[in-house]
Amino acid sequence: MSDPIGDLLTLQAWLSPAFPVGGFTYSHGLEWAIEAGDVVDGPSLATWLADVLVHGAGRSDAILLVHAHRAARAGDVAGLVETIEFAAALQPSRERRLEATAQGAAFVRAVADTWSTPAFDGLVAAARETFAGEAPWTHAVAVGTAAGAAGLDEAEVAPAFAQAFAANVVSAGVRAIPLGQSEGLRILRSLVPVVRRIASDALSASLDDVGGAAVLADVASMRHETQYTRLYRS
Repeated sequence: MSDPIGDLLTLQAWLSPAFPVGGFTYSHGLEWAIEAGDVVDGPSLATWLADVLVHGAGRSDAILLVHAHRAARAGDVAGLVETIEFAAALQPSRERRLEATAQGAAFVRAVADTWSTPAFDGLVAAARETFAGEAPWTHAVAVGTAAGAAGLDEAEVAPAFAQAFAANVVSAGVRAIPLGQSEGLRILRSLVPVVRRIASDALSASLDDVGGAAVLADVASMRHETQYTRLYRS
């Protein structure tokens, strides 16, 4: 039997800002949105991030995470490779691909070094062989794979990942707008129902359901590449 307390502690460690994936260096295009005047305060940040969660990477990443999780639990290398390829191909800009794959690669290395299981090692090796080199792991797929290999509950992993993503963007907004810490926490709390909904929907979604229309967020990530003064890598 799995240990629910151990599972919770594992999730807390993997999704903590202290886990070495470098999430604090990315803003998911928010830095440009702030520069352009689209996000200027707490309410506009909450609206922006809710749209990204529902219509953009939040929802899509939750679905991809669940499918990676299931492939890992079943030892389905072909299904996992398909999910890895699909997730990498979805990135709408160079910086968003960097954000997703740099964090994914860092997560895989960190888990392999400190928290690995034979199942996880086998899947990583199989993916490396298929890609004839390091697989283009995105963060969501890497977390889903590690969680599935470790036997963590997908119904707990999906909302935890989505909230960690939201928390990282909120943190970027707190620093770049800037906002107070209390305002950032209020925004994060207000998004809990959205996080729960997209995570719940992901459990019954197929890969054909991946997609969205967070166009302004995608454009922001493209514009950020040439932004004159930058604090973040995306």
